[in-house]
Amino acid sequence: MPVELIHSQLLDKYKALCHFTTTTHGGVSEGNYATFNLGLYSGDSPENVMENRSRLVSTIGLPLENLFLPYQTHGDKVYVIDKEFLQYPSTKQVQLLSGVDAVITNIPLICIGVTTADCVPVLLFDPENKVFAAVHAGWRGTVANIVGKTIEEMIRVFGSVPQNLVACIGPAISQAVFEVGEEVVLVFENAGLDLERIGKVNDMTKKTHIDLSLANQILLQKSGLNYEKIDISGICTYRDSLSMFSARRQSVKSGRIVSGGYLY
Repeated sequence: MPVELIHSQLLDKYKALCHFTTTTHGGVSEGNYATFNLGLYSGDSPENVMENRSRLVSTIGLPLENLFLPYQTHGDKVYVIDKEFLQYPSTKQVQLLSGVDAVITNIPLICIGVTTADCVPVLLFDPENKVFAAVHAGWRGTVANIVGKTIEEMIRVFGSVPQNLVACIGPAISQAVFEVGEEVVLVFENAGLDLERIGKVNDMTKKTHIDLSLANQILLQKSGLNYEKIDISGICTYRDSLSMFSARRQSVKSGRIVSGGYLY
């Protein structure tokens, strides 16, 4: 089966940007990683992952050395890939992207992205300044407002205006199946997130379910983005077992999709 990519209709309108989210289709991995796993850090064979990454860049028309995916740790560190970064040897580049959960660049033909398997991927595009960002927002990153911190960095480094930004919230676990314990509910409450809007108590189990995609939409709007410039894919990674990896459904020892892109 060929590599399958999905797109945001909203971001598709911008010809200066190539963006995508991968699916499970098009690779060589097996088992819980079948077939198009692009994550190096969840237990799959590195050889299979690199073959899959080679297939991805071939599909989008770039060399493998132009693909940069950070080693994510559910934190709130944001890194800007600039010309100086590109001069470093690959070993230092990997080191600099370790512990990073959001990447930004304004350099054409440099593909950045984040890996997910239930967490929320957010793509941000500044069409005025030609800046692109990819954000990994699990529940910890959401509580830490990593999308807001990424936007702050786009403002600081590139002079981005939040009202000009366009965002896509990619495939993620849905509220219907994202059940959390009271300790997580408390963390969200302490962070000032509106549980009345993003939370729902299951009448049967009395457990709270949180809508991570909506939470990030709210955070994007608080950062100044206009509602009509935020696209939500609506794909639930847990329920779409045919096309999506899900750590909650399959365990953390499973595949990862990539949401990312590059500027022309």
